[in-house]
Amino acid sequence: MSWKTISVLAFLAAAGCLTWLAFQDSILGTGPATIAIQIAAGLLMVWARLTFGVRSFHAAADPTADSLVTRGPYHYLRHPIYAAVLYALWAGVAAHCSALHILVAALASTLFGVRMFAEEQLLRQVYPEYAEYARHTSRVFPFLF
Repeated sequence: MSWKTISVLAFLAAAGCLTWLAFQDSILGTGPATIAIQIAAGLLMVWARLTFGVRSFHAAADPTADSLVTRGPYHYLRHPIYAAVLYALWAGVAAHCSALHILVAALASTLFGVRMFAEEQLLRQVYPEYAEYARHTSRVFPFLF
C-alpha cells in the first residue's frame, strides 16, 4: 500500500473520530482554559494555513513541487495544522472527560500520527533537505518532539 493511500485512509478514519466526538457534543471546550486552548489552536491553524498557502488543501499526502516551507509556525513545528487539531481535540475531550471519549481521541491522535509519518516519508523523497529540517524541528509539541 502506498504512503498516499495510507495517508488518505488515516485522514478519513481520524475525521470519522472527530465527527463522532462532535455528534457526542464532546469536542468544544466548556471552561476558560479549554476554550483558550481551542482559540489558540485555531489561531495556530490560521497562521499555518496563511503561511503555507492554498497548496496545502488535499486529502492525500502529496508534497508540492514549490519548496519546503520552514517559515512561520513551520519554523517551530513540522506539522502545525495537525498540532492545532490535536490541541483543540484534547482540550474538548478534557472538558467532557469520559473513558470512551478519551479512547476515541487517542485513536484519532494515532491516526493523525500515521498521517504525519506518511507525509514525512513522501517529503523525504521530494526534499532531501527535509531530513535536516526534521532533526531541528519538533513534530507537534514545540521544543519536545
